[in-house]
Amino acid sequence: MAIQKLVIAGVGLIGGSLALALKEAGVARQIVGIGRSRGSLQHALALGVIDDIAESIESALADADIIVLAAPVAQTPVLLRAMAPHLRGGTIVTDAGSTKGDAVAAAYAALGADAWRFVPAHPIAGGELSGVDAAQAGLYRGKRAILCPLPENRPADVTCIEQMWCAAGALVKHMTAEQHDAVFAAVSHLPHILSYALVAQILDSSYADLKLDNAGAGFRDFTRIAASNPEMWRDICLANRAPLLGEIDGYMAMLQDMRRMLAAADGAALERVFSRASQARLDWGRQQEK
Repeated sequence: MAIQKLVIAGVGLIGGSLALALKEAGVARQIVGIGRSRGSLQHALALGVIDDIAESIESALADADIIVLAAPVAQTPVLLRAMAPHLRGGTIVTDAGSTKGDAVAAAYAALGADAWRFVPAHPIAGGELSGVDAAQAGLYRGKRAILCPLPENRPADVTCIEQMWCAAGALVKHMTAEQHDAVFAAVSHLPHILSYALVAQILDSSYADLKLDNAGAGFRDFTRIAASNPEMWRDICLANRAPLLGEIDGYMAMLQDMRRMLAAADGAALERVFSRASQARLDWGRQQEK
């Protein structure tokens, strides 16, 4: 594929890594950055992540082939409303956000009859670091990119976004927005809530400093994602709160069951839970290695 002009709104870890990957693949002729911080954009330009900084949304969108919304998910409605009057020709808009139901609703509200332009997407990659300094060309290599096409999307536009993520090294899969938000509430958003909660609980407990001083690999591995960007994860949790609340309720019910087993000194029941979970985790790990 060939992208003559790619616009990235939010040149941080996600947007910056996509820019670097497409540059490395040689498929993007010009990459233009827009964002809230002029200083951050100038830094991205100095690093060679982007080629130009747009002076306005109107100038950024002029003749754009693809616009990627890679800012925190709470900014998606704002960006779409600002962009809507300036969309022309066959420009495609896509995103890289961790929640899809809110993005789809924002697209219908802001774009109206032009909602056909919006192809929702979510690359399943990232880490606890954020900002353009953390961007890397190989971030998406071998990782999944989930597309949640709308009924209004033109097949050629969906194919174009698929090709963009494939050029970045990703493996493209399709889901509905509802499926996406249910799945990632369980396997991404809940783990972040739990990781933040464990660290916060220890900080508020007796002997907090002593506990942290003696924490080992288990604590390190479980809480790695608690170092993630708080603003970003606040927005993700709020945007996907209904599915996430359901997952939290399910997790709390499991904890209550395990607490009753522990209080009753029911070692056999605890071991059954541990064994089932252990086997499932081992099976999942083997599957990931294939």
